[in-house]
Amino acid sequence: MRCLVASVVAAVCLPACMGSMPSAHQDNAALRDELTALEKQSWVAWQKRDGAFFASFLAEDHVEVGLQGPAGKAAIVAFVGSPACLVENYDVDHFSATRISRDTALLVYHARQKTTCGGVAVPSPAWASSLYVYRDGRWQNAAYQQSTTDK
Repeated sequence: MRCLVASVVAAVCLPACMGSMPSAHQDNAALRDELTALEKQSWVAWQKRDGAFFASFLAEDHVEVGLQGPAGKAAIVAFVGSPACLVENYDVDHFSATRISRDTALLVYHARQKTTCGGVAVPSPAWASSLYVYRDGRWQNAAYQQSTTDK
């Protein structure tokens, strides 16, 4: 009887629970589109100095590697929300996604921006990499880095 009850519970609950998890077989284009949308939202928030967006967008263990070295979530949220930088305009394109595991994916793309921080121009253009992890039912940004380029 216990086996029967367990089987029924598994048959009913498992599909519902699995629906909230990222599919290991999710189409790579769909994954790219979902992560690209999140990344574009982060650029809008960066331009608007919306630290609150970054507070929910970044994973608790987020690491960003910039010209000053690595920084964690609290520092990034405070920095984005401050008047330190002025983002006049930006453009992001050439997105590609690579699934690393069921709940980890890397988004790589090209970014151009006209931004100054403390009166100093931010190097542009750059290739960016954003590492996403699927936790608590949503994709969260766990790591970010830009590498400047002349192209």
